[in-house]
Amino acid sequence: MYQRNTVSREFSENIGFKNDQLNIVTDMIVNLYKVFKKYDCTLLEINPLSELNDGRVLCCDAKLNFDDNAEYRQKNIFEKRDLTQENKEELLAKKYNLNYVSLNGNIACMVNGAGLAMATLDLIILHKGNPSNFLDVGGGATEEEITEALKIINNNENAKICFINILGGIMRCDIIANGIINAFKQVKFNKPIIIRLEGTNQEQAHEIIKNSNIKCIVCQDMNIAAQKSVAMAKIIEIAERENIDISFN
Repeated sequence: MYQRNTVSREFSENIGFKNDQLNIVTDMIVNLYKVFKKYDCTLLEINPLSELNDGRVLCCDAKLNFDDNAEYRQKNIFEKRDLTQENKEELLAKKYNLNYVSLNGNIACMVNGAGLAMATLDLIILHKGNPSNFLDVGGGATEEEITEALKIINNNENAKICFINILGGIMRCDIIANGIINAFKQVKFNKPIIIRLEGTNQEQAHEIIKNSNIKCIVCQDMNIAAQKSVAMAKIIEIAERENIDISFN
């Protein structure tokens, strides 16, 4: 505790507080740390912290985020959660163990693995495209999870094209391919699709998709797949702006 108070006091001094204000802000910082630890926060921010004319220091606004993984021990906090203020797609994805974040672009992405998902978004942006979501279905995605992921993408009106980028490591590519095909049959997907499947049994996976009735473009190169996704999204965007009907066969 002594070390914590010392660090807080040094910080308060460095940002210009003196005398009584120094003690107030030092205690405030220590209490912030206590709250952060006690309630499993992922973010605890005071903005602004204001100094009044009479010398008082007040917290005028604050933002707190809590770790979803700590819900079991922070029940009193999570009971106050207002789901009407949250993104419906993200809530639905969570129900099926999907890691989904809604974005503002027009290229939907379905990827397995958070690292690959981030790299996919980076590639799309590198080629002047705009992702409509971050979606990680995980390394052991089931057919049900893939189906629900495609439903979420299919219902996103901002998404004009779907880029499926799968690296078959723990899961074999042929199993993933069959899961995607069965999911498409259930969802009746209505957006152009670009699929990149690479890894264990990728040749069998490509053959499975080729022999299916799915209208899609299959790419082995991730960079080329990203380029084609961006190009197709731009074609659709221009066509809609000019009121031109187009179809992809």
